[in-house]
Amino acid sequence: MATTSKNGQRYKKMTMSAKEYQSFAKTMEPPRSVLGNCIRAFLFGGAICVAGQGITELYVHLLGMTREKAGDPTVATLILLSVILTSLGVYDKIAQWAGAGSAVPVTGFANSMCSAALEHRSEGLVLGVGGNMFKLAGSVIVYGTVAAFFVGIIHLILGTGGQ
Repeated sequence: MATTSKNGQRYKKMTMSAKEYQSFAKTMEPPRSVLGNCIRAFLFGGAICVAGQGITELYVHLLGMTREKAGDPTVATLILLSVILTSLGVYDKIAQWAGAGSAVPVTGFANSMCSAALEHRSEGLVLGVGGNMFKLAGSVIVYGTVAAFFVGIIHLILGTGGQ
């Protein structure tokens, strides 16, 4: 069926099926290097771990903490840095480059919560920030809680006492 445009030219209306659209979209999609993505994720995730180890060493040597006691403030510091970088819009740019390497460590969890809070802050503190902050992170929290429950039950049944 031909139709006439405003300037008098005739053109044919095109409708695509879902399958045709998928194949068309794949031709327009830029190629992705799986190996390159894996290398970037490995390097950035490793850099976060190295930074965490460096922060731990600072707490141990400068503040005289034991390695066990330095773990909690190290995680809190990494979360704080992630939230600050997310608030400034830097973490998202890093995440585009690093991929999963920025999402897997605790910094990625902090980024997901902070991003949701920033996105919905105009809706208010309770319904906006509080109601939407845990949408993505909530499943992680629930999974961790349920997994810890079942691991605890297994330890109780086996009599290992959490050892």
